[in-house]
Amino acid sequence: MDCVNLPEVRPNMSDLTLDAPARGFTLGQYLICLRGIMWREALRFVHQRERFVSALVRPLVWLFIFAAGFRQILGVSIIPPYETYVLYEVYVTPGLIAMIQLFNGMQSSLSMVYDREMGNMRMLLVSPFPRWFLLVSKLLASTTVSILQVAAFMLVAWLWGVDLPPWSFLTALPALVLCGLMLGALGMLLSSLIKQLENFAGVMNFVIFPMFFASSALYPLWLVQQSSPVVYFICRLNPFTYAVELIRFSLYGKLDILSLAVVASVTTVFTIGAILAYDPARGLMVRRGGGPT
Repeated sequence: MDCVNLPEVRPNMSDLTLDAPARGFTLGQYLICLRGIMWREALRFVHQRERFVSALVRPLVWLFIFAAGFRQILGVSIIPPYETYVLYEVYVTPGLIAMIQLFNGMQSSLSMVYDREMGNMRMLLVSPFPRWFLLVSKLLASTTVSILQVAAFMLVAWLWGVDLPPWSFLTALPALVLCGLMLGALGMLLSSLIKQLENFAGVMNFVIFPMFFASSALYPLWLVQQSSPVVYFICRLNPFTYAVELIRFSLYGKLDILSLAVVASVTTVFTIGAILAYDPARGLMVRRGGGPT
């Protein structure tokens, strides 16, 4: 029998692609990934009890000692959202809440620097899920931890006698989520700039303390304006000031539109910056030699 030469059929290269990436991930798969990242962050928080204690010690020292010492010195006049004169510890409480979220955002960035040095970050970033989703999931997990810390602090403050509305935590919850995302995104962006763990403390000192003290967390801005217009101008440029005011108004069931707009805008900028910084093609990680290989 004569052999019949059949034409050679070459497979189309587009047919060789994997079906899953071509179709994309389902909503359930995204939720499983989100749950895994949040569970990992929760386990880390539970096993690092000193992190929880230190998160409460800092604001409680300010509340118990600093506020008691300055109660008679720093008088707070009737300013929004307050409808009457308030004690200094009542005024300083929203700033201390924002302080907890600020330090938690920096602690989260510290853990990312540590994971990068230990190689754990590489395992996360080579996941088939989009990198932006992994970073946002990490951001949501960090924000959830900070809200739990805030809840514990508000309970202690209430036991100490700080007069807050009964449902203040629930009314402030949306503001806490947004402010936690902003400060967590800032920490994530900074973690892309820090190559070694030893450099973390120095960089944080130039971020945490200027942001905290150059804001309305400890004193009203009208007092700052009377003493130094230059410092007042710096405080107005500080996004942490608007985070404090957003939390302050939300504790009393009110909304500061300007603070909401500023915090939302800065959150978007910091988040996009962090995603781009961790992008292997054009991010800062590759330029600094810290990206995954």
